[in-house]
Amino acid sequence: MGTEATTLTSATARSRRRWVALTSFLNLYALVGIAFYGPPYFYDFMVEDFGWSREQVTSGNTYGKTLVLPLFGFLAGWIIDRFGLRRLMIVGILLGAVSIIGLGQVDTLPLFYVCFIFNALGYVCAGPLPNQVLLSRWFKESRGKAMGFAYLGIGLGGAITVKMAAWLTGRFGWQTALLWLGLLMIVVAIPLTWMVDDKSDEQQHAAAPAMPLGEILRSPSFYLLAIGSLCSIGAVGATNQHMKLYLTRDSGFAQNDAANVIALVLFTSNIGRILMGWLADRFPKKYVMILIYLLVACGIPLLFLIGQPGGIYLFAIVFGIGMGGDYMIIPLMAAELFGLRVMGRVMGLIIVVDGLAEAWVPKLVGRLRDQNVNYTKGFALMISLALVGALAISMLPDRRKNPGQENEGTGK
Repeated sequence: MGTEATTLTSATARSRRRWVALTSFLNLYALVGIAFYGPPYFYDFMVEDFGWSREQVTSGNTYGKTLVLPLFGFLAGWIIDRFGLRRLMIVGILLGAVSIIGLGQVDTLPLFYVCFIFNALGYVCAGPLPNQVLLSRWFKESRGKAMGFAYLGIGLGGAITVKMAAWLTGRFGWQTALLWLGLLMIVVAIPLTWMVDDKSDEQQHAAAPAMPLGEILRSPSFYLLAIGSLCSIGAVGATNQHMKLYLTRDSGFAQNDAANVIALVLFTSNIGRILMGWLADRFPKKYVMILIYLLVACGIPLLFLIGQPGGIYLFAIVFGIGMGGDYMIIPLMAAELFGLRVMGRVMGLIIVVDGLAEAWVPKLVGRLRDQNVNYTKGFALMISLALVGALAISMLPDRRKNPGQENEGTGK
């Protein structure tokens, strides 16, 4: 009888973990695949139709995250640790959808920037931060694999969004395309989020002491992780924000060809998520993180070779794999260093600095391009950032000093 009950409990837990992973997959599909990777596809239309500069169209993300993240990033992490995830994530999905719908209705820069404030709020409330915490609570030994699966939603969502945006724009115009993408976010993400169990069974009954926040802030590891992640995220974010502008306006790519390139990079990023998740479960996460950052640094210069035979495929493979592992490895490293009980607050702080880098580096690259005849200086900045990130991560300790501090979830 006891064995039968244990088997039933184990089967139920496995089923619930599958639903948790699928929920995160769909949330990341919507909040990052659509809401983050979608808008840059339309920047060149805005430059052409409204006469805005590259710096201006990439500044929406800059101002939105600069206003939102310092105010709400840590607050969102605190809410997650104290009150749970579900309601916060539902609000975030709706805010993200409103931002995308709104981008198709505006023709002035102030309203354009307002849409990105909503976009940033959605990103904080329902994007990587809450989903990283959700997955870390439910998965233990296979946390890297679970994170890799969920983050496939980003690459798949981004690739499908770009192709869908190209098709919708050709048929209905780019403003209507944004309307349909915003509605799709709600359809994709709301249903399972409404039903998800945001605390694992073990976590509901466990009361293991958490590392005090003050101790975390006094730890050199926190600052090395923050510096390393913000440098790499800034480089990746700038590449994504400027990729279509570089392809269509600087390299002469047609709209469909540019969409195919972006979709290829995003599809390849899924290979990176699977590969890096598998590696993170088997090798020290520090060295997996360094590998990811070096791939980003080596991939960006290949943009100069996209006119050469096979150059675009080489760029897509190298940069795509690095980009795929980039966002995913940060929460895995944070959980290993500081434990799960303070995961929301730690990642709330990390997401603030990462988000600000992701917001300001594209703007700076846009200014460098507007002031120069090409992207050489901007790309050099991005490569340097990725290398600095790898150096910072190399200085992290090889393993946590106190493995018992982590309150693990039930995942296998």
